[in-house]
Amino acid sequence: MAAPRVLFLCTHNSARSQMAEALLRSRSRGRVEVESAGTEKTLVRPLALQVLQEIGIDASAQTSKTLDRFIDERFDYVITVCDAANDACPTFPNAGAREHWSLPDPSKATGSEEEQLAVYRAVRVELEERVAALIARLASRGAHA
Repeated sequence: MAAPRVLFLCTHNSARSQMAEALLRSRSRGRVEVESAGTEKTLVRPLALQVLQEIGIDASAQTSKTLDRFIDERFDYVITVCDAANDACPTFPNAGAREHWSLPDPSKATGSEEEQLAVYRAVRVELEERVAALIARLASRGAHA
């Protein structure tokens, strides 16, 4: 049986979708093929990488990608992690399911670096919970996640 495939989408593919990709890859121990993309290509936010590193996940090799490269691929789940991407998300004809996880944009956090990190950490914690639930659903369906 092929590994389940998941695509996380966000506007800039710089924080939330990058964190979700890294978390799912790490927590599923590679048993889920996971990608992330954005409606626009930017750079991965250093604070997103930092809060992942705090929990032992090195996502420094990840890059920002646009969704056009994935539009014709098959995914078991296409998950938007920001409201703008949810509104702008095209139809993925080869997607088994489409979900929306509405999460605040940590890149909009202001204040000191520590205050900004607190926002990134809160989003990471919420993503950890949602990723754990997704892995449980995949496992219950026999997807070996």
